[in-house]
Amino acid sequence: MNQKASEEMDAPFWYEELKSDLYRFARSISRHEQEADDLVQDAWVKALKEEDFSGWPVYKQRAWFYRVMKNRMIDERRKEKRLTVWEEDTVNAAEPLVGDDPVDAAELLSHLPGELSNIVFKRYWLGLNSREIGKQLGIPDATVRYKLQQAMKQLRKIMEA
Repeated sequence: MNQKASEEMDAPFWYEELKSDLYRFARSISRHEQEADDLVQDAWVKALKEEDFSGWPVYKQRAWFYRVMKNRMIDERRKEKRLTVWEEDTVNAAEPLVGDDPVDAAELLSHLPGELSNIVFKRYWLGLNSREIGKQLGIPDATVRYKLQQAMKQLRKIMEA
């Protein structure tokens, strides 16, 4: 029997041996149960890709899972923080547009190319976030944020002129 097949046969044993501890730990560090389930699932996927994992003692496997889940949680929190800060900065930059007369704002948007105007409208008038806009337009949310930033630069130039 090859090593890959051996590891796949050991996976149910790992799962039964570690399941309750892993879920308890994940729930203790996450905000809600769904997030905890995602942490555990991501860790299991990573464990199945890890070579020689089944040869490790159970205490080492448990510690490895805890470290992987904790690091994944930290990465998620950092990502959320970056997005929140970025979106707050963008909203503050657009306040003069939102607060102005809608006719003046529409005139400003008419100076932008169609796609940029659409993105600005959806973000500041409809209140959609970059993920929602990206889904509607079929582009990544990072691209939406970049294009929004470019649109704001163009609008600032127009307002200064």
